[in-house]
Amino acid sequence: MSDDKTRSGGLDRKLISLSEDYEVRDWAAKFGVTEKALRDAVARVGARAEDVQRELGGGR
Repeated sequence: MSDDKTRSGGLDRKLISLSEDYEVRDWAAKFGVTEKALRDAVARVGARAEDVQRELGGGR
Protein backbone atom coordinates (compact mmCIF):
# COMPACT_ATOMS: atom_id res chain seq x y z
CA MET A 1 0.00 0.00 0.00
CA SER A 2 1.45 3.36 -0.96
CA ASP A 3 1.51 6.52 1.11
CA ASP A 4 -1.48 8.81 0.65
CA LYS A 5 0.30 12.17 0.56
CA THR A 6 -3.00 14.05 0.57
CA ARG A 7 -3.66 13.11 4.19
CA SER A 8 -1.77 15.16 6.74
CA GLY A 9 -0.94 13.76 10.15
CA GLY A 10 -0.69 10.33 8.61
CA LEU A 11 2.69 9.40 9.96
CA ASP A 12 3.12 5.75 10.68
CA ARG A 13 3.49 6.13 14.43
CA LYS A 14 5.81 3.14 14.76
CA LEU A 15 8.34 3.58 11.94
CA ILE A 16 10.24 6.56 10.58
CA SER A 17 10.71 6.66 6.82
CA LEU A 18 13.65 8.72 5.60
CA SER A 19 12.67 8.25 1.96
CA GLU A 20 9.89 10.86 2.05
CA ASP A 21 10.91 14.47 2.70
CA TYR A 22 7.59 15.34 4.35
CA GLU A 23 7.98 12.48 6.84
CA VAL A 24 11.52 13.54 7.73
CA ARG A 25 10.29 17.11 8.24
CA ASP A 26 7.29 16.01 10.33
CA TRP A 27 9.26 13.60 12.55
CA ALA A 28 12.01 16.17 13.10
CA ALA A 29 9.38 18.70 14.18
CA LYS A 30 7.69 16.16 16.44
CA PHE A 31 10.97 15.44 18.23
CA GLY A 32 12.12 19.07 18.17
CA VAL A 33 15.37 18.30 16.33
CA THR A 34 16.96 19.09 12.98
CA GLU A 35 16.45 16.80 10.03
CA LYS A 36 20.14 15.88 10.22
CA ALA A 37 19.82 14.94 13.90
CA LEU A 38 16.84 12.75 13.04
CA ARG A 39 18.70 11.04 10.19
CA ASP A 40 21.74 10.49 12.42
CA ALA A 41 19.58 8.98 15.17
CA VAL A 42 17.86 6.62 12.71
CA ALA A 43 21.29 5.56 11.40
CA ARG A 44 22.37 4.73 14.97
CA VAL A 45 19.29 2.93 16.32
CA GLY A 46 17.07 2.04 13.37
CA ALA A 47 13.67 3.26 12.18
CA ARG A 48 11.48 2.39 15.18
CA ALA A 49 10.04 5.70 16.40
CA GLU A 50 10.23 4.58 20.03
CA ASP A 51 13.96 3.85 19.74
CA VAL A 52 14.66 7.11 17.93
CA GLN A 53 12.73 9.08 20.55
CA ARG A 54 14.75 7.44 23.30
CA GLU A 55 18.02 8.15 21.42
CA LEU A 56 17.08 11.81 21.04
CA GLY A 57 16.55 12.21 24.76
CA GLY A 58 12.88 11.49 25.14
CA GLY A 59 11.44 13.91 22.59
CA ARG A 60 7.96 15.15 23.35
